[in-house]
Amino acid sequence: MALFRLPSSAPSLMPRGSGLLLRAPEAADFQQWVQLREYSRAYLTPWEPIWPSDDLTRAGFRRRLRRYAEDIAGDRSYPFIVLRESDGVMLGGVTLANVRRGIVQAGTIGYWIGEPYAGRGYMTAALRVLLPTLFGELNLHRIEAACIPSNVPSIRVLEKCGFTREGLARRYLCINGIWQDHLLFGMLHEDFHD
Repeated sequence: MALFRLPSSAPSLMPRGSGLLLRAPEAADFQQWVQLREYSRAYLTPWEPIWPSDDLTRAGFRRRLRRYAEDIAGDRSYPFIVLRESDGVMLGGVTLANVRRGIVQAGTIGYWIGEPYAGRGYMTAALRVLLPTLFGELNLHRIEAACIPSNVPSIRVLEKCGFTREGLARRYLCINGIWQDHLLFGMLHEDFHD
């Protein structure tokens, strides 16, 4: 297994399973994305960075897609929207960010779920569908995640998926405009069981 190669299949990654399809966002997703994010704004705000003022506009979405395309091409980040395969309904999203190659072979995941779909097992299923791709096609050795200590549902998702709690990072990320402590989680390729 080559340690330093860029995955040539990365831009076309579309993991599926458990009735879910994960794929890169497209321009045609704008309406569903805006509706779900707007409807879920109050639910998501405590757990996310402050949204740009034009985040829910078509121009903001186009800018987001351009950045995503650049990040995928540069092997820096891989965004996925989570769709229910039976009806194409958008449930949320997962992003593998901060991809590091060379002697590290690691990346950090972050995720969100729309309020109507929270607590129903969708994000746990989505991560379980995505993990084989991250350790397989993307050739990662380690996947990291961070979670605000009071976000019990997110902690449960990570633990159900097999992540190990590794410690507390003080004032780790600026969430909702406040530097907040985060629990750090990790999973190694050898920890992962399909």
